[in-house]
Amino acid sequence: MNIKSLLLGSAAALVAVTGARAADAVVVAEPEPVEYVRVCDVYGSGFFYLPGTETCLKIGGYVRVDLRGGDFYGVESAAGDETYNNRVRFQLRADARSETEFGTLRSYAAINFNYQVSGSGTTSYDMEDGSSIEHAYIELGGFRIGKTDSYFSTFTDYSSGVMNDGIVPYGPFGTLQIAYTYTGANGFSAGVAIEQGDNDDAVNYTLFDANGDPLPTSPDTLSGITGNYGPYVVGGLSFTQGWGKIGVVAGYDSWQEEVAVKGRLDINITDTASVFVMAAWDSGGDKIETNAAGTVVVDNGSNYYAPWGGDWAIWGGTAIKLNEKATFNAEIGYDDFEDFSVAANVAYELVPGFTITPEVVYADNFGDEIVNAYDNAWGFNLRFQRNF
Repeated sequence: MNIKSLLLGSAAALVAVTGARAADAVVVAEPEPVEYVRVCDVYGSGFFYLPGTETCLKIGGYVRVDLRGGDFYGVESAAGDETYNNRVRFQLRADARSETEFGTLRSYAAINFNYQVSGSGTTSYDMEDGSSIEHAYIELGGFRIGKTDSYFSTFTDYSSGVMNDGIVPYGPFGTLQIAYTYTGANGFSAGVAIEQGDNDDAVNYTLFDANGDPLPTSPDTLSGITGNYGPYVVGGLSFTQGWGKIGVVAGYDSWQEEVAVKGRLDINITDTASVFVMAAWDSGGDKIETNAAGTVVVDNGSNYYAPWGGDWAIWGGTAIKLNEKATFNAEIGYDDFEDFSVAANVAYELVPGFTITPEVVYADNFGDEIVNAYDNAWGFNLRFQRNF
């Protein structure tokens, strides 16, 4: 009798526990639908919508390897021998855009991560190891504010498709900027910008005396960042049609109180060939003079917007598409200091996104006085670039 009561009590307890557990069971919530990334083709290929927003984002960039040497590029090794001056760059780009009642809102950034072989030689236009911001700006409608290349250099477009187009330079580059550009439906464009400048683009010519010894550089030959809160001012006009483009831009250096003016004409000869000619003038160009002792001296300061030598400079170039994969590019430059440069390359797209570009460059100064360090100098650059 006691055993029977015990069994019945155990069964009742088991049923009670089972019922309690059933009442406390965890209910699993239904999974929320996954929001897949949507393609945004409003601004071109590569953009996608950020989930939950109407902002379109594009991430891209490139990896670049330059194999360089010769008189123009070469550096000295530890043993004192001339050798390659190679460099590598990884550029990361981010482009975010959305539509507002004031037009397209855009933020754009391009960051460079550089490596360059060390050597005892010095060459121009080289990046040091480390990272740098090439572009970082915000645009709304036609307004732009942030860090980018100078309006004086970009409004009439970069000079050509050669890799080294700065031997006879046509303007400064990186600067903080506030700009507005009006673009009309008939091909007419106009714009204005105020800029701060940058000492990285300061002009500093190397001058030599009659014996070939370098002279100390006067601070008056430098022009970089603005002073006394007075911004530099740039303005331009351009007109684009099917036959090509014509444009003019002027920059005012408030520190030196000088003006530089540049004009450019582009002509599309055929669907696959184009040429351009560009000329510039500086109201306060450097002067080279030789005193009674035979010493070369420089007279006057340098306009930030006129990094070429002397009062004026001219450039010319071409781009010819040889076939679906190869394009020939060439450019010639010459200035008032008798600096001369020519560069030519063939950009060959081996496969989509991967381009190999061999380039040769020659630079010389035809004057009696050596102004820059380029005297019958040759150079070569073999570039490998993978865009993504």
